[in-house]
Amino acid sequence: MKIKRVFTAGLALMLSLAGGVALAPSAGAAGPRPNFQLPFPCGQTWTGNSSASSAHQSWEIDFNRGSTADADLGDTVVAAAAGTVAISAHQGSTNGFGNLVKIDHGGGWSTYYAHLRVRSVSAGAQVTQGQKIGEVGNTSKPGNNISPHLHYEVRTTDTSYPANIQKAVFNGSTFGYPVQTVTSNNCSGSNNPYSPEEVCGSGYSVIDSAALGSSGKVYLLYNTGNGYNCVTTIKSASVGTATTTSAYLEVQGKSRITDSGSFAYYAGPVRAAATNTCVKWGGKAGSSTYDSPFEHCG
Repeated sequence: MKIKRVFTAGLALMLSLAGGVALAPSAGAAGPRPNFQLPFPCGQTWTGNSSASSAHQSWEIDFNRGSTADADLGDTVVAAAAGTVAISAHQGSTNGFGNLVKIDHGGGWSTYYAHLRVRSVSAGAQVTQGQKIGEVGNTSKPGNNISPHLHYEVRTTDTSYPANIQKAVFNGSTFGYPVQTVTSNNCSGSNNPYSPEEVCGSGYSVIDSAALGSSGKVYLLYNTGNGYNCVTTIKSASVGTATTTSAYLEVQGKSRITDSGSFAYYAGPVRAAATNTCVKWGGKAGSSTYDSPFEHCG
């Protein structure tokens, strides 16, 4: 498999992690382990390998599923459990992780998702289990040429690196080291790989939302940089199947803008300039509809 070609810089590359300030664990004993799931969308099957890279120190796993070197490039990576994004950054020359997302799950448990092509969440963001956090990539330390894969780790605060790297457990079962093919049961929540921030784009933050029964949620976002609002409806039922979904935004005194049709994941984005102007917003998913009054006038 192509994961055998993952690292060319060898063991010395990851040894640098032991002294990396950005990745140093904090002190303290870990609590009960969260109910981790595979870091890929529900139903996908991936092969993990902990022994193919000479850079590995302990129980790290490199994941691939395609049959060619670049087959997995751009595939969705999701949170293995809910938590807070502790790191979302390109690590540059600090280590070999390239684009890294670290999620703090509380109780002394964290997960690491490395070499991402795209990071879809920012540091400080709250993420739900199954939420998209990035895409499979091959970013790394300068001069380290690797093939696309996801490098995944579970760490605790019990001790220092690399002894704090724990065996991965997915859906209650310990990964079958050194190599195992696993099917994702990361099906909690909507399992929709798209976040409202990703749909609306850079600079937008959620300022309001409304549930559409069990079918989805409609979000209102605002961009302080350009004064625009954005509305999107994110599905949580029939995800991946085209069903009737809509999102709209109406700036007071102007015509309503609507995106409506059969969509697999979301409706929108619908954007409009609304600085110091009231807006009405809403959407539909399944049989549920939400219509706001004119509000958010600041």
